[in-house]
Amino acid sequence: MQYRKLGKKGPLVSTIGFGAWGISGNHWGKTDDATSIEALHAALDAGVTFIDTADVYGFGHSEELIAKVFREREKGDVVIATKAGSDFYNATAEDDDGFGSVRPNYTKTYLISAAEKSLKRLNLETLDILQLHSPELSLLEMDDPWLALEQLKKEGKIRYAGLSILSFKENEQAHLLDAHHDLLDCIQVRYNLLERQAEDTLFPKAMMYGTGVIVRIPILFGLLTGKFSRESTFGDDDHRSISLSPEKIAHYFDELQKRESLFASYPDQSMAQVSLRFCLSHPACHTVIPGAKTARQVTENCSSSDLGPL
Repeated sequence: MQYRKLGKKGPLVSTIGFGAWGISGNHWGKTDDATSIEALHAALDAGVTFIDTADVYGFGHSEELIAKVFREREKGDVVIATKAGSDFYNATAEDDDGFGSVRPNYTKTYLISAAEKSLKRLNLETLDILQLHSPELSLLEMDDPWLALEQLKKEGKIRYAGLSILSFKENEQAHLLDAHHDLLDCIQVRYNLLERQAEDTLFPKAMMYGTGVIVRIPILFGLLTGKFSRESTFGDDDHRSISLSPEKIAHYFDELQKRESLFASYPDQSMAQVSLRFCLSHPACHTVIPGAKTARQVTENCSSSDLGPL
């Protein structure tokens, strides 16, 4: 496993992290906690020192599983990044999008309260990283979210502050680094072989300011593993029924055909390995957080780190 500093101010992290949305039991179909815990242990055994989660993943369940793992072994230098802003505590049935009641809430009072709840679930005295959870730009134009991060840092409840950039708004939200780069230690961004919008404006700004970059969706919800076909479908309890609808899958496969020569150049490597290496080849990117539900998936993901950039 290779390691990089997460920006000029951030901690040292493994280049392959563990995305803990998939183990939450929400949005990804049925999961098994014992298998999820086995996957987390496999990641740590492989040298992973970066775990990304969120309070809303499984309505706290993802954080609870992570805490359970660290009751079984020492946390050591593992960095746990969580997120806040998706309020499932105060939402109503009218807020239900089919996966549970959630509403965006980026008031200072709420974000501080949410961070304190995450501290308890994770059984930590300080959150390593707290990220604002992919809000619309209008919410980030308020003072509250930034004041919340400042106060949480000042009080020692978080070590580092981050912003998860809203998907497909990478360049529209890039200017936020101009205003808040002193406060923001890292950003999280959607980026993969088929979705490269972040290269235009966001990545150059992150490199200019020395902001850490966490890459999410690096294997495009599993599509870049080669395990799906144009006919693949997903259950109603799986967000990919929308994120990878038949229309979107058709588009992605059309784009994927144009990259066949790239994968052919690495016949001894899986599509997932090449796709992860692609993300880590960009100089702005420090770690990728592929989701994994099983130890076998973890092992394949982690093996990409030592293969180096493309």
